[in-house]
Amino acid sequence: MTFRATVLTLYPEMFPGPLGVSLAGRAREDGKWALDAVQIRDFAADKHRTVDDTPAGGGAGMVLRADVLASAIDHARRLNPEAPVIAMTPRGKPLTQARVRELAAGPGVIVLCGRFEGFDERIFEGRQVEEVSVGDIVLSGGEPAALMLLDACIRLLPGVMGAASSGTEESFENGLLEYPHYTRPAEWEGRTIPEVLRSGDHAKIAAWRKSQSEIDTRLRRPDLWERQEGARVQSASGARREKKD
Repeated sequence: MTFRATVLTLYPEMFPGPLGVSLAGRAREDGKWALDAVQIRDFAADKHRTVDDTPAGGGAGMVLRADVLASAIDHARRLNPEAPVIAMTPRGKPLTQARVRELAAGPGVIVLCGRFEGFDERIFEGRQVEEVSVGDIVLSGGEPAALMLLDACIRLLPGVMGAASSGTEESFENGLLEYPHYTRPAEWEGRTIPEVLRSGDHAKIAAWRKSQSEIDTRLRRPDLWERQEGARVQSASGARREKKD
């Protein structure tokens, strides 16, 4: 089964972009995934190919019309009926590695890229569109976020990454940030590779890496660490126990 990505956008020329090179590009050439970049304007009903209008209730900017978006989504679903439709928007649920893995295991994804002030709210219920955010930032449009989402999915497809462990020993896969990496030279500007990594003792190396993951997560991402700790104090029955200081 080929993973099929359909991107609904006002700027189809932005695709495949960076997805046309490196791992993703080679995987596409090998037929591991396919891409359709669809121009939303093709589904406008008037001669001016209008896709947006002024906000109801007044305000700055323009809003993408639900009727035009619906026609574009209906077209994409005919191409890939089982694929979920995801709108890239800062109002969406934060994207997680767990959700990426779910998407990568499926037949593909339909990605809706916003512009201007965003989408007419009615499209989300009218076409069962999942709202997803890639971070607490605002971009000029959904295309860069779509590239990020697709890259995260593509690298997990079977045969895309060289080593099978490459996709599992990484940040967020086990709820922690990944441990730090080193390579030759052994000394650089007075800084040396930690001795344990040169010891050849695989058990000690594994313990060091686990410890570093926990330390870095606690210091750099206390939100992740809190969730990790919360899971650790969960009882077998599912009830939470109070943590002791």
